[in-house]
Amino acid sequence: MKPRLCKAGIQLREQFDDSFPDRDRTSDGWIADARHLAQGTSDHIPTPDKAIVFAIDVDRDVSGKTKPDLMPDIADQLRILAKTDKRIKYIIFAGKIASAKSLWRWRTYTGINKHDHHCHISFTSKGDQDSSFFQIPLLGATK
Repeated sequence: MKPRLCKAGIQLREQFDDSFPDRDRTSDGWIADARHLAQGTSDHIPTPDKAIVFAIDVDRDVSGKTKPDLMPDIADQLRILAKTDKRIKYIIFAGKIASAKSLWRWRTYTGINKHDHHCHISFTSKGDQDSSFFQIPLLGATK
């Protein structure tokens, strides 16, 4: 079975692409590489039953060469949205992680990769049931 990205992952990636069409995509990704497979647990690894991937990485440099560094603000807007949007499982960025476990407060991330060059967003199983627009101000939200 060919792996595919969950619906919420596709939607969020499209919002990044629409909002920042000239962004750097060097650190973008969604499917597990050898490093992820060696670790054995990652939302980048396709599920055994349906080959669905429940995570995306988005390069930090969304503004291109013009700067400013907007990813800290986008990651924080994702974190705030995640309090009510049950599609988001956790977010890792710049040595911090936020999840329901910490009531969506940032805490120190102790994993091998600090995610300084990209933001990692993992999705719950609802992420493949709901492809609706993410209401994130820096990614096109009007509300």
